[in-house]
Formats: sequence, C-alpha cells, structure tokens
Amino acid sequence: MRKSKFKQYVLTNIPITNAGSEGKSIARQDEKVVLVDYAVPGDIVDLRVISSRKKVNFGKVEKIITSSPDRVEPFCSHFGICGGCKWQQMSYTAQLRYKNQQVLDAFERIGKFPFLPFLPILGSAKTQGYRNKLEYSFTDRKWLTEVSDKEQMTESEHKGLGFHVPGRFDKVLDIEHCYHQPDPSNQIRLAVRDFAIKAGHTFHNAHSQDGFMRNIIIRNASTGEWMVVVVFKENDQEKIQPLMLHLQQQFPQITSLLYVINGKMNDTIHDLPVHVFAGKDHLVERLGNTQFHIGAKSFFQTNTDQTINLYNVARDFAGLTGSENVYDLYTGVGTIALYVAEKAKQVVGIEYVEQAIVDAKHNANLNQNTNTHFYAGDMKDMLNDELIAKHGKPDVVITDPPRAGMDEKVIQKLMEVAPQKIVYVSCNPATQARDIALMQELYEVTKVQPVDMFPHTHHVENVALLELRVSS
Repeated sequence: MRKSKFKQYVLTNIPITNAGSEGKSIARQDEKVVLVDYAVPGDIVDLRVISSRKKVNFGKVEKIITSSPDRVEPFCSHFGICGGCKWQQMSYTAQLRYKNQQVLDAFERIGKFPFLPFLPILGSAKTQGYRNKLEYSFTDRKWLTEVSDKEQMTESEHKGLGFHVPGRFDKVLDIEHCYHQPDPSNQIRLAVRDFAIKAGHTFHNAHSQDGFMRNIIIRNASTGEWMVVVVFKENDQEKIQPLMLHLQQQFPQITSLLYVINGKMNDTIHDLPVHVFAGKDHLVERLGNTQFHIGAKSFFQTNTDQTINLYNVARDFAGLTGSENVYDLYTGVGTIALYVAEKAKQVVGIEYVEQAIVDAKHNANLNQNTNTHFYAGDMKDMLNDELIAKHGKPDVVITDPPRAGMDEKVIQKLMEVAPQKIVYVSCNPATQARDIALMQELYEVTKVQPVDMFPHTHHVENVALLELRVSS
C-alpha cells in the first residue's frame, strides 16, 4: 500500500529554544521536538511542519514574529539555498556559545562525564575567507532560485558552476560570490564558467554523465601561492588548451595550473593522473617552522590559521620536552606528526591511505626531518606488538580519527599499551566522548579544548587530554 503524503501545517508563535544537530534549531510541539532550519534560539516564529518521523518533526520558518538578540543579517546572497553556511543568521558570539555547548552536551550525554575541566572555545580570527580549498561542480541544469519560464531559457542560461543543493545530488546552485575563500577565488571561478559558456562547451549532466566541463578545484596557501585544477570529461586538447591559456594569462597569481581527465561515473580524482599545464604540481604551505607540499589530491586542514591554533593545543596538551616517544594515529599527510616532531624524541605516524603516507614521507624529507617514521595500513592491524617492539612503547599518543571515531580494537590496544598521555583530536565530539568513555577505567580527562575551524557552520573540533590514572 502506498504511503500517504504528509500533510503540512503551520504552528504559530513558537519559541525556538536551543540549537540542535546538523545546524538546525529546536522548537517543541507538545511533547515532540521540531527541528527547524535557519532559526535562531530566542526567535519566536510561525513555522511550517514539512515532515515527520516517530519522535521528531521537521519544519521551516514561515514568519519571524520576534527576532532573537542573537539574530543577524546574513551577508551572502546564496544563504538559505546553498547550505554551506547554515549559521550565517546567528552572531559569531552565539555560534561559539552553541558549539561549546555541543561539546559539553556530548561528554555529559554520551560519555556520562558529570564534570570536566573545559577551556573556553577558541574562535577563528577570520570568519570570512578562511578556507584554503573549494571545489565547484559544473551543471547543464542549474538550480533556479526564482520562478522562470524554463522553456524560454537558452541552453547557456541553464548552465552553472557552483555547489550541490543540499539533498539533491543532481542539482547545482550557480554561485556568483562565495565568502569562504579570499580573492581571486571568485574571479577565477567566474572566468572559467564564462569562458566555457562563450566557447560553447557542454556542462556536466548528473543523470547522463555527459558534458565536457565537470569540476574545478581552487586551493591557496598562506605563502601566497594558488592552485587551480580543472576537471574535464575528455582529453580534447583543442578545447582544453585555450581555456587553460586564458586562465594563465588572466591570473598571474596562479602558481599551479593543472587539469585532470575524468571519464568515470563519479567525481573523485584520487585514482587519476594530474597534468601540469603551467607552474608547479604543488603548493608550499607553512605551519610554524614546518613546511608542506600540497598536491591536487592532498588532504590538508582547510582553515590554515586555525589549524596552527589547533595543533598548538595538541602539542601543549602533549607536554613534550624532547625525550618523548610519540605515536600519531590517523596521521594523514603527517601534519601533526611533523608539527610536533621538533619537540619529541621520535614520532611514529600511522595512516590508512597509502598516498597520504607517501606525502608524509615527502614532507619529512622536505623538512630534513630524521625522527619521524610513517606507515600505511588499517589502524587496528598496524598498531601491533611488532610495531611497538620496533619503535618502543609510546609515552604520548596523539589520535585524530575520522568522524566515525576509533575502532574498538584500536581502543583496546591503547589500553593495553597504556601511554602516559593520550591527546584526542576530533571533528565529532559525539564519537570522541563515546571512545573516551571506553577508556575511563585507566584514563582521566584532565583538559578539554573546543576549537572552531568552520565559522558559520555547526561543525566544531575538540581536543581532549587523557592522563593515565595514578593507580594504573
């Protein structure tokens, strides 16, 4: 039997009481929670309930009756459609307050920690132009934000270059200006889009997987270097060369002008060769005294300035004096490992992605670093007795796992090895609290430091220091 369509309805004069998950805010309808997009705690609104699940309803603001003191005017014309900055309507002070609360709630609710020594959240000095990487998608059917007669639109008018609309893999919002990255990022994106339209190049179609223009990646470094990677479907040099030459001539700031041919059914380029049209195949970035080569496929934290603050917290929590044996789990391209290496006797980095370890070893050589060792493989398999026998028991473990947190076998091994300190860096306080709760028999949480890496979003990083209990 076909499920009946949900009948929407409006609730009037509803107070927004708190910030919820995934950037939504919380209201209540009798005993049921309503998660509301783009509301601010303290607002009183009329809201439209648009869908329902067993324990929660979902709604959107129909009308603001009374604005919260924390409500501000969004600065981006794409706000509310793009989905990239769900908290632009909230003052930055309030954003930090709710992110801090998000971490506290995770440790109290999931970790069952009644009291922890929380340090005030570290805000980002830059709240605009703080990202060093953006990726845009081409589309031959851009998302229309206004009522238009589609039949009267030309083929060119349907083309766009921007971000995927939340929940719609096949829809792309054409972006005129993005505040995430400093100039000339916007000018580069618009130049590529306009040149491709004028040249008559076909744009990607998500359903048929056709279209010559697929993606563009723009990266920049604090050293002033810029990288542009244009992704084409076919190796048609008669089309590629003029476009790339146009970029080279218009933007002398670009130090790495690259392209990729991707004829696959997905957008990932990690298994594809990168071609250098002009300049170098990498950017040079610096974090303190350490420099890194960043290629088109390299992972690197996207807020460079705040990354330094995050890593300083991790290094300070580790309390390194130069005599410690440090293990860096989920090391990626070795950024944390290399950043703390000058204050450690030895650092052993482990990472699942083989190419990341290739990059880590390259960056170690770049910095003439001789006290780091890097290994690729599944963490639960690599963190074993053989590795520990080879490099010695760790005094300090720094772990920065993906959002899913650490595998239970990894946690069990850490408990068995029992380093004096574990510095747990996380992009997901919920899984972090869960993992730490599994270790509290041996470890006491002595410091917790939230760090805001992504202003105007609900995401928050957190660093926790675990110290071996005296009785252990």
